[in-house]
Amino acid sequence: MAEAAALTKPDADTEELTDGFNLIIDAMKLNGLTTIYGVPGIPITDFGRMAQAAGMRVLSFRHEQNAGYAAAIAGFLTKKPGVCLTVSAPGFLNGLTALAHATTNCYPMILISGSSEREIVDLQQGDYEEMDQLAVAKTMCKAAYRVLHAQDIGIAFARAIRAAVSGRPGGVYLDLPAKLFGQVMNAEKGRKSLVKVIDPAPAQIPSPDSIKRALDVLKSAKKPLIILGKGAAYAQADDAIKALVEKSGVPFLPMSMAKGLLPDTHPQCAGAARSTVLKDSDVVMMIGARLNWLLSHGKGKAWGDAPKKFIQVDIEPKEMDSNVEIAAPVVGDIGSCVAALSEAMGGSWTKAPADWMAAVTAKRDENVAKMAPRLMNNNNPMDYHGALGVLRTVIKERPDAILVNEGANTLDLTRGVIDMYRPRKRLDVGTWGVMGIGMGQCIAAAVETGKPVLAIEGDSAFGFSGMEVETICRYDLPVCIVVFNNDGIYRGTDVNKAGSDPATTVFVKGSRYDRMMEAFGGVGVNATTPDELKRAVNAAMDSGKPTLINAVIDPAAGSESGRIGNLNPQSKLKKK
Repeated sequence: MAEAAALTKPDADTEELTDGFNLIIDAMKLNGLTTIYGVPGIPITDFGRMAQAAGMRVLSFRHEQNAGYAAAIAGFLTKKPGVCLTVSAPGFLNGLTALAHATTNCYPMILISGSSEREIVDLQQGDYEEMDQLAVAKTMCKAAYRVLHAQDIGIAFARAIRAAVSGRPGGVYLDLPAKLFGQVMNAEKGRKSLVKVIDPAPAQIPSPDSIKRALDVLKSAKKPLIILGKGAAYAQADDAIKALVEKSGVPFLPMSMAKGLLPDTHPQCAGAARSTVLKDSDVVMMIGARLNWLLSHGKGKAWGDAPKKFIQVDIEPKEMDSNVEIAAPVVGDIGSCVAALSEAMGGSWTKAPADWMAAVTAKRDENVAKMAPRLMNNNNPMDYHGALGVLRTVIKERPDAILVNEGANTLDLTRGVIDMYRPRKRLDVGTWGVMGIGMGQCIAAAVETGKPVLAIEGDSAFGFSGMEVETICRYDLPVCIVVFNNDGIYRGTDVNKAGSDPATTVFVKGSRYDRMMEAFGGVGVNATTPDELKRAVNAAMDSGKPTLINAVIDPAAGSESGRIGNLNPQSKLKKK
């Protein structure tokens, strides 16, 4: 039991007592949840202090949403629920965005929030930060529970852990009313009430029929394609996935956070020929990937006119046929499914047709060659390609570093330009394309892995979580942030012709984001050429010191990007 607030009475004959504070700490430690991301405040400040005193790592952020994004990506990296701790009502709501993000992206996460007492909430009597948080949370996550009695804390955490990691992972909410923390009970009964979760995410073995059906469809293909999603990266079945891909001889297309499962330089990687393989393929096997908007829902111009058959490997049966007919659904956990597929192939599997692989390789090499000169310029001010050419080399030379990436042009171009070489080294905005994940993901990546982190941020995206550079400096984390600063959203050259206010997409000209980092004791650098950027990033990665590099990008560089812009009918109207 945590000793920080052990409760005993003076009389040696009286019973030893414990309380809600200690039981929560002990329930977490029993299940290996030893890191908390959060923001202190009423009614959870003392809990954070006690958890830290009990040997847990408690990282205090400047905003709950950023703490939540940290907890979410910690779940992705470790396969254990990342834990976010917030105060009630406004703090809970700030954390709720990250909880919904975790659920949408299938990251295991537990949001723990203090709350007002039920009798006051239910009568709506106006308590401090009064809100029926459980009712709100239920609509946004995989499961939500409220704990009213200290003796139920152990069971509550067991249920939360199991819900977060079993099946398709996701977010779970735990509501802890203020009075729960101070509830007192017999210490021995408290110990016995704790639950160590056994096999929280049991393997789900695919049926033999589904394996045979999938391989029969794959065997019939003349132009097969494998798409690897971040679910495949989360599974940590790296060797099995590599074996399956290489045994099949099929070109593979990694989605952004699956980059590095096999190196982007692998001879079967079709990342640089994405349009060709989506349009021309006839059989597509998806492993831990969904046919959502990121893949144009499996239909439309991106997929061409060639008829397609889909094989889908996913742990969630309801995912099948969500957008198009799935000819061969394979339901089970990724590791078990991939191993079963590889075993059933045997030693005499006929690889994908050589002419198809040759066509994909030729298109990939052609596109890479076209891009190469653009990545070698040393323009002043920089354009995106010149800057990314430098950072591409940094990652190639430091393949164990973790890359965090968000923005509009900064996200789109970085994803295509920078090759990844190892799994779970690229972290980004995920399924929603949400901005603001950057600094939270940087902090969790450094804390959970101990590896250096390189963040490539658009100036707009950085603004959502930029204050967390103080958190990075406070904990002295090995994070190098590169802000691509082109003075605005998309580009910094828009003009408001109807008044004196700046255009809605324009920021302060010549902003010096590097000085923010200097203000908190970190290293700030202003880089105006690719050569300056290269020197600054290498120095930061070598030193491990918190560093922010203000990479000055030509304000005219960039374009309006993203699906929403493409769908906006106003963007298609001719300017008068």
